[in-house]
Formats: sequence, structure tokens, C-alpha cells
Amino acid sequence: MNDRPSAPQDRDTAAPAASRRRLELRADCERCAALCCVATAFSASADFAIDKAAGQPCPNLRADFRCSIHDRLRPSGFGGCAAFDCFGAGQKVVRGTFGGRDWRSEPGLAAPMFAAFAVMRQLHELLWYVNEALALNPAEPLPGELDRAFSATELLTHSGPDELVALDVDAHRREVNALLLRASEHVRQRAGGPGPDLRGADLAGKDLRRADLRGASLRGALLIGADLRNADLSYADLTSADLRGARLAGTGLAASLFVSQPQLDSASGDAHTKLPPPLVRPPHWPTGNIAAGRRRTAGTTLNP
Repeated sequence: MNDRPSAPQDRDTAAPAASRRRLELRADCERCAALCCVATAFSASADFAIDKAAGQPCPNLRADFRCSIHDRLRPSGFGGCAAFDCFGAGQKVVRGTFGGRDWRSEPGLAAPMFAAFAVMRQLHELLWYVNEALALNPAEPLPGELDRAFSATELLTHSGPDELVALDVDAHRREVNALLLRASEHVRQRAGGPGPDLRGADLAGKDLRRADLRGASLRGALLIGADLRNADLSYADLTSADLRGARLAGTGLAASLFVSQPQLDSASGDAHTKLPPPLVRPPHWPTGNIAAGRRRTAGTTLNP
């Protein structure tokens, strides 16, 4: 039995500011103009039933900006839409950047609005990551640096349409990512030392059942279709890891770092998958007796 910690206390005591920001960085489709249904492009695949070019409205989009198959996206072949999250960028562009105007009433706004949305989503995603880093309560001087990074990024989101499009968002992302990496390295020490460095690793389809991945860096790792059932990912950094189709039944994600709702929505878990408190169990996951599942897995040693 390994004596390293396997459950976090960080998120249970997250500052009220972090909880408030999470609400602000959540998509509110009622206040948007279906930007993700028009601005983004996708290709026919396991995630999308059709090809759609950027700027072309999805054929399932209604005149009132609602999706005509929203209640059956996955069985209709649009699982990618069900898992997409703009982190609140859509309503920010429509209500903030363009003052409540929309591309359908004013077709001339379409191109600049879609271009602004592409940048805004990246900024809002960065805000989400920085906020989650703050919620982990890293040691000084990281909280102050993260606060400044959040404020600087938030300020950029208030730019006008032309300023947004001209913004070197890649340079800003690199700067913020360097800070996030430092925060990750610090917090992963809570697992008793950093785990394996698997950044960008191609682990698609790999059998990782019951693997001990505590403290691992899985930033940008390809875990498409990977079998992670009953694996321990406590304090593992999952920033931008591709979890499409990953099997997460019974997986320990309660202490994982930077795991997002879209990642969960694209994966396959069950009632016994242990999640960080801010995240919710996707509705397409099978349900069961969660309490009983926890009793069955209590005390299990999760080693390869």
C-alpha cells in the first residue's frame, strides 16, 4: 500500500472568488447567438455527422438560434457538439464586444463577430485555467502572479473587435502557460513527488487499467480511446489532454489538475468515476449505485 495522498482538500475550500468566476466562465447559450454553431468548422467523423465550413450555419440551427436536435445530439452523431464549451466566450462577444447585436439581424457583423469569437474563446479558456490554478492554493509567490495573469487576460477580453483580432493571442498564451506549468509542478508535489512526464505522449487506445498515474504530467497527451478504468490520476495534470472515448469507469479524477467539463463530456465514465467537486457527471454516462461503488473500491491499491 502506497502512503501518498490520493484525495485533495484544495477544491473543497476554494475561495469564493474562484467559485464565482467558474459561474462567469460557463457557457450561457440563452445570451449568445449560436456562434459555435456557425463560426466553427468541423469534419464528418465519429464526433460530427457532417462536414461544415467555418462561417456556415449548421443545418440543425433554427431561426431562434436554438439547436433543433439539442436533446438528441449524441444519437444523431453530434457528440462533438455535446462536448463543446466556449467557457462563456459566446455571450461575452455577443453581449459585451458587440453590445447585444447579432450576425443574423445584421449580416455584415458575421465575419468580425466570428473572428472575435475565435480569439475570445482562447482568452476565456486561459481564464478558466488560471482560475483553477488559483483554486488549488499554490504556495507564494504563485497566487499573486496568477492573480495578475487573470487580470491581464480579463482586460484583453474587453478589447474591441478590431483589437481582439489583432491580438497576438499565441504570445499571451505562451506567457500564461509558463506560469500554469509552474503552478502544476508545485501542486503535483503533493502526490509525494512529480509522477511520470507524459506531456504530449501518444497513449491513444492504450491499456492503462489500474495504472498509478499520480502526479503525472499528461498535458496535451493523446488518450483517445485509452482504457483508464480504475486508474489513479490524483494530482495528474490533464491540461488539454484528449480524452475522447477514453474509458474512465471507476477512475480516480477527484484530485486531478485542470480536468475540464468538455473533457469529461467527450469521455466514457460511470457512476463510480470520482470527479473534482466543480465538475458534474455527464448525463450520457451510465448511472448506478455510487455509494456502493465507493464501498467496493475503498482501500484498493492502484498500481500497474
